[in-house]
Parts: sequence; C-alpha cells; structure tokens
Amino acid sequence: MILVQPSLKHLDSYLDALRRGWDPNSFKQSEGPLSDDIERITRDPRRFLKGTFSVMGGGNPIPFEDGTFGERLPSFTKWMWDGEFCGRIQFRWQHKTAELPPTCLGHIGYGVAPWKRRKGYATAALMALIEEIRYCGMPYVELTTDVDNLPSQEVIVRCGGAFIENFEKLPANGGGTAKRFRIFLD
Repeated sequence: MILVQPSLKHLDSYLDALRRGWDPNSFKQSEGPLSDDIERITRDPRRFLKGTFSVMGGGNPIPFEDGTFGERLPSFTKWMWDGEFCGRIQFRWQHKTAELPPTCLGHIGYGVAPWKRRKGYATAALMALIEEIRYCGMPYVELTTDVDNLPSQEVIVRCGGAFIENFEKLPANGGGTAKRFRIFLD
C-alpha cells in the first residue's frame, strides 16, 4: 500500500468505492451510494481533485452534523492505494500554531474502506503521513477517536501516539465522548 495524490488516474477507483457505499465523511459503509459526492465528481472532476489540496484553506464552509458551518482549514488529502482505492488520510492545520478550532477533531483523519481493512493499511498510511509532515514546523499532531473505536486507537498507538484525554465532542461533531491522542513530530 502506498499513499497517492488524488488524481484523474485514480478517480474511477475512488468513484467505485463511493458507489459501493463507502462514506468519505464518516469513513463508514453506508446503505447505498452517496449520490451528492458522485454527482459533484462527475460534474467537475478537476474541481473535486483541486479541493483535495488547499494549503491556504478557505473556500466553501464545512457543514457540520448539527446544521452549523465552520471554516475550511488548510489541508491535503492522500489516498491509500494498493492497485485500487483503499481509503484516505487527511492532514489539516492552522498556520503558525498547533492549535485547532474546537470543531476540528484532530490534525489527521483517516479511514479504510471496509473491504480493505485488517491489512495494516491504516498503520502504514499514518506512518507514511507522519514522515511526510515531520518537518512541517509543528511540535505534534493530535488525532481523536470515538471511545469504542479500538482498532483506530491501536493504529495511533502503534504509530507513536500517546493518550491525552477523554473529551466531549461538540454537537457540531455529533456529541458524545471521544479520546484524544498526540504524536510528537520532533
């Protein structure tokens, strides 16, 4: 498994994952295809791909679960690839600080398509991304998981993550208790 920059070359495989019901926003399997995402990509694939890399942030606000909207942070997305789309990993940040807005659940978010799980892809992707951003100037990155997401917690710990705290997610993020981990970059 390698990380690739989302591109036209890889887009059909990503679309196939969406058609199979993979939800890139919750990283879970849904009951059917997410027609809004498929339609957006089909309508303007280059615009979609451009949105996977934004070092300045900005653009359309991000809709949250409670109906509110938040600022779009600088970020970039990589796709996990083993000859076909396996999942995605995203790095987001604010310039000149390691702090994040309260609605942002961490610097890094990742998800593996259900049919590609249990192959070590999440661990490999997180390790590769950590190496890629190691010298970005931030002392650490934070990642969060739901309290019952033991596989993701194990991935974070294998990649050097240390448990920091339990916290309550904001209603914008669906509420509930979550765990915060930190990986030091220096």
